[in-house]
Formats: sequence, C-alpha cells, structure tokens
Amino acid sequence: MASYADVLQYLSSLDYPAEKNDVVREAEREGAPPDVLKALRALPPVDYANGTEVARSAGIEAAPEVSPAQRAEQARDKKHNRVSQHLRGI
Repeated sequence: MASYADVLQYLSSLDYPAEKNDVVREAEREGAPPDVLKALRALPPVDYANGTEVARSAGIEAAPEVSPAQRAEQARDKKHNRVSQHLRGI
C-alpha cells in the first residue's frame, strides 16, 4: 500500500494546481511504484491544490502510525473550554 511520504516523494516537482492526469503523468515520469500509481489512478478527476490534497483524496493518511484508538484517546484527553449552547443559560 502506498504511504503518504511515497505519494509526496513522486510528486515533489509537480506544479500546482494540477489535474488528475497531470498528477498521474508526473508520478509515472518520476518512476513511482505500482501501488502509488494505482492509488493515483483512482483519484477523482478534479484539480488539486497541493500534494496533501492528492494524498487525502487517494485515501492515504498523513500519520498512519497513529491508530484510530490512539486518536480517540487523544481526543478524550483534550480539555474543552467551550460550553454548549444549551448550557449557556444555566
């Protein structure tokens, strides 16, 4: 499976905004492996503003080493300073 870093590596010299076909052509020109090309060929045919948009659209997470359970734990540990609308009048 293609990683976030892999995708960005093969698109480092691409000028943005870029269409899907430009993204795929650049990755092919840079010698991207089959898993990266497969992910890029599955992209929706839209204009991409940067490599991050390309990777997200391809379904590749920026930090795959963090599991969903770890993300949930991090979210629970954050202190929320905002008060819900329905509690403001209390």
